[in-house]
Amino acid sequence: MQVFLRKKLIKMAKLLVVIPCRNEVKNIEECITAIYDSELDATIELYVTIVDGKSDDGTLELISKLKCIYSTLNVIENSHQFTPYAFNLGIKSRDTDFYQIVGARQILSKNYLSKSIEILTKNTSIWCVGGNVKNVYLNEIGEIISKAMSTSFGMGLGNFRTLESSGFVDTVGTPMYPSWVFDKIGYFDEELVRNQDDDFNFRVTKAKGKIWLETSIFLKYYVRANFQGLFSQFYQYGYWKVYVNKKHKAITTVRQLAPPMFALLVLCYPLFLLKVNVITVSMSLVLCLYSLLLIVFSTKTATKSKEFFPLLRTFVTLHMSYGLGYLVGIIHFFLLNKKPSNKQKQLSR
Repeated sequence: MQVFLRKKLIKMAKLLVVIPCRNEVKNIEECITAIYDSELDATIELYVTIVDGKSDDGTLELISKLKCIYSTLNVIENSHQFTPYAFNLGIKSRDTDFYQIVGARQILSKNYLSKSIEILTKNTSIWCVGGNVKNVYLNEIGEIISKAMSTSFGMGLGNFRTLESSGFVDTVGTPMYPSWVFDKIGYFDEELVRNQDDDFNFRVTKAKGKIWLETSIFLKYYVRANFQGLFSQFYQYGYWKVYVNKKHKAITTVRQLAPPMFALLVLCYPLFLLKVNVITVSMSLVLCLYSLLLIVFSTKTATKSKEFFPLLRTFVTLHMSYGLGYLVGIIHFFLLNKKPSNKQKQLSR
């Protein structure tokens, strides 16, 4: 009887896919097409809402054409132009049983939606489901960045982007939630330009909910194609992570501490060289160990000899940018008790 009820629930489910979007004319059609090509039971009602932040590159015109093809495709305006507002506007736009959040540069596998609904329905202790990330690149630099972001050395141990087996995690990047989760813990924090998903998923785990990474489902993600964009992106991740920590009065994950400690070490090392002591020797050993790991992982990750040095640069960029952002966040939010700067509210692209 219980199995029958579960199957009935799945068949009668309403699903809304929310897509935050701004100036994504190159990617939005592939994103939407993949969603509507999903392998879903015929009785599942699928809706897609694009929350657009005043695009001016032809995105809205393209969406208008796609609305003629997909009758349940809708678009609403996000006048604030920030991601958490887009999440909340989309979720509040329609009452459904499940909400899936998808970035405009993310292309879902055909089983992503159906498998996520199945997992959430079978186990109500799971409040959130996400899948593997398969990085896609558009040029040689993008390929290098993609490879670095697929390693535990680049992204940290336990990061959902690098795990190969399904299991419980602390966060996922393209989540599906049952609607009742928002009744329990509220919506996304609209103050958080970055890390709003990490913040929300921390609140999920704090409320005793579980987050499941399912490796049988995946999405393609178009990674940054230049080092400047990568640096800005991860600098903001580090900066906003501190704001999340202050909000919750807790370190949300242990691995987040490694980059700022590394960045602080690099910044302070020249000062300690003025007088050699135990601290100087210890710092030198840590830097030597990091350099060794840098060489090992760059060698292991490179498939061509010419990729070695760009990989070195990518790993250092990932670690230093996040670390520097985190250190600046500590100064702003803890030492100076400031609010987030307007500069860091501008998303890198």
